[in-house]
Amino acid sequence: MTNVKPNRTVRRGRLFPEIQWSEEKKAQWRAEREAFYQRCKPTFDRLKPELIKTHYNWYMAVEPDSGDYFIDNDDMVATKMCRQKHPNAIPFMFRINNTGACGTI
Repeated sequence: MTNVKPNRTVRRGRLFPEIQWSEEKKAQWRAEREAFYQRCKPTFDRLKPELIKTHYNWYMAVEPDSGDYFIDNDDMVATKMCRQKHPNAIPFMFRINNTGACGTI
């Protein structure tokens, strides 16, 4: 008996071409993201000097509407703590260091 391999065609191109964002939509998303950052940054700036001494390079999830913040060594745990208290809110994540940036370039 001979094994026959099925002829499968390879899909090429985008899987979801209807998700293409226009430049206006991208600009709107960037503006909303920047506005959200500006709402969270004062909480981070207020707490950074004291936290940088004890929790350097830890993560801080800030919920801007209530002003609550959650600190942990793992970014996912900090997000989870925030989501438990504020299930419908999306936190902004900071890293407790001189810049507040979470990633590396």
